Amino acid sequence: MFKYLIILILITTSCASNKVVKVHGTNQIDIKSKKLFINKTNKNDIMELLGPPSVISTFDNNTWIYLERKEVSSTIFKLGNKKLIKNNVLVVKLNNSGILENKDFFDLNKMNSLDFNENITLSRYQKDSFVYNLLTSLREKINNPVTKKRSSR
Repeated sequence: MFKYLIILILITTSCASNKVVKVHGTNQIDIKSKKLFINKTNKNDIMELLGPPSVISTFDNNTWIYLERKEVSSTIFKLGNKKLIKNNVLVVKLNNSGILENKDFFDLNKMNSLDFNENITLSRYQKDSFVYNLLTSLREKINNPVTKKRSSR
């Protein structure tokens, strides 16, 4: 019994020391962003250094957003909860010629200091309206398709 207990302790401690690190996005944005110079670096240099952007702004195609997120699994006692190590965001603004106009770097510390507005947007539709009834019936048809298939004659 004592041998099994020692083996179990060795297995759990060896598993707990090998932490799994998950990286999402572009690696080392903080270091690579220092190589970008305003009014000197162009679009091709940025693509070569950082690769394609994680997100291109919906409203302005000259605003590129690069993300870096690094998580590590916590100890075995926390049952797989993940701890956030890095959460970096680089926002690159290009002018119409493709030259770097502005860059903003946000790390985990800057993001924690942001305040969000708690106001709630009210919906302007009514449940008895034609559009609401139409969309509801479409949703029901999509969620419950006809199970009978027509046989070809």
